[in-house]
Amino acid sequence: MTVRHWTVDIEIDEQEGERTTHAEARLRTDGEQLAGRGTAYRHPHDVEVPQIGDELAAARALSELSHRLVLAAAQDIEEITHRPPRLKR
Repeated sequence: MTVRHWTVDIEIDEQEGERTTHAEARLRTDGEQLAGRGTAYRHPHDVEVPQIGDELAAARALSELSHRLVLAAAQDIEEITHRPPRLKR
């Protein structure tokens, strides 16, 4: 059995003056790194709850990271098979 350990770090930065929260999710694999970014915007009339902005920004960063990981896998498949990949969900 082969076990691999991948680490995802999420850095969250709140910009109070802009009413935004930015997040960057970084995946570290065996020698590679991918990143995704996400932003949450707070409407001026919304109650200030930092955790909600953190959650939304982090979720959006992870979503982008997921998309980039699928694209990387597709590229790897094409390099090995010399054919366009057909990835199903």
